[in-house]
Amino acid sequence: MNAPGPKEALALDCDAETFELIHQLEACYGPVVRIEASNHERPVWLLSDPDDIRRILVNQHRNYVKGVGFERVEMLLGNGIIVSDGAFWRRQRTMIQPAFSRGNMPRYFDMIKAVTLRLREQWRALAASGEPLDITTCMSEYALEIILRAIFSNDMERFFGAEEDHPFAFLTEDPTRNLMVAMKFRQLLKRVRALIAHRRETGERPFDLLSMMMDARASRTQEAMSDRELVDEVATMIIAGHETSAGTLNWAWYLMSSHAESRRLLRAESERVCPDGDLHYEQLSELTYTQQVLDETLRLYPPVWLFTRRALADDEIGGFSVAAGDNLFFSPYLVQHLPRFWDAPEAFKPERFSPDAQAPMQAFFPFSQGPRRCIGEFFSYVEMKTHLALMSREFRLRHIDDQPVRLEPAINLRTLHSINMTIEALDP
Repeated sequence: MNAPGPKEALALDCDAETFELIHQLEACYGPVVRIEASNHERPVWLLSDPDDIRRILVNQHRNYVKGVGFERVEMLLGNGIIVSDGAFWRRQRTMIQPAFSRGNMPRYFDMIKAVTLRLREQWRALAASGEPLDITTCMSEYALEIILRAIFSNDMERFFGAEEDHPFAFLTEDPTRNLMVAMKFRQLLKRVRALIAHRRETGERPFDLLSMMMDARASRTQEAMSDRELVDEVATMIIAGHETSAGTLNWAWYLMSSHAESRRLLRAESERVCPDGDLHYEQLSELTYTQQVLDETLRLYPPVWLFTRRALADDEIGGFSVAAGDNLFFSPYLVQHLPRFWDAPEAFKPERFSPDAQAPMQAFFPFSQGPRRCIGEFFSYVEMKTHLALMSREFRLRHIDDQPVRLEPAINLRTLHSINMTIEALDP
């Protein structure tokens, strides 16, 4: 039986045209679509059934490697765990995973809280002055500072300059869509090599991700990572580690600006969990509505809107034969907006993630699934919950409606233009 799909060849990539096209293809042909791709040597399969996607990412993950579209990412990040495959990827993942253990999170939390409190002071000043805030850039700068401090701790100032003019600041632009930014970033990684050399020479090991990766050993050979491997993983953490949180918080504030009841519930939860305003790590698990707000934001606007894989051997998916070498596309954005899984899918309804609502979690995968699920997922939630808990109790942000908010689906799902807000200080 032939799989459904268009007769004409189509060009598919991580771009706005493909973003629109996959919705049309799913609506026309259903959960399995076979496409002759004019810009790829092999056919592309578009999948939107959660069971088929789970088969690829979880049950048969060894038969699927990274697919088309990763060339630009590899140019930027080298062979870090987002790009690498096979035995090397498994080695790197195993060595890096302990750095993101939950046992380390309280110490990261202290740093995240300190960064957030500094931002709170800046927002207080903006609220008093009435100056508008570019929330898109602000959240990118905020998340970038957090991941840089998580990686380098206090060496961020010593090796990379003062906080206000550190050379990573340009990464608030998307380096995956700007070749000059990407080239500048790779040049900047020379400083990371110098820091690695300094730590090897002096034996300094402050509490941070870089130290833990330098001390990690492969389980079978007891080998450490080379300098090149460390640099690639640092590059991966810098880019992936701030894009997800920055984008999600950007969208969360935008959504909060037009949903008064969600704003009220978010603030009420923060005031109930930490009445004195001094948030502690142990209280994060009590921020259940905050978690629902973040999950609903990630459902509506997943930072990575398209995953691709390539089959190593023949397989059967959805009753159709997939040949070795075929490409497979699946989109969290598409699946998380399908009405067959989600009631009123375009509406912002955090309560759909409440324990009683029984959300269709098989159709929710903003951090991917299986062994390649985002290694920093829990870290990201700690960061985002801390931010919303401390900031939503004190500020209301109002969207300045000078232009409609439009999506820009490149490798990451961003806003085409920055979202501008005014900040209102709330009464205690």
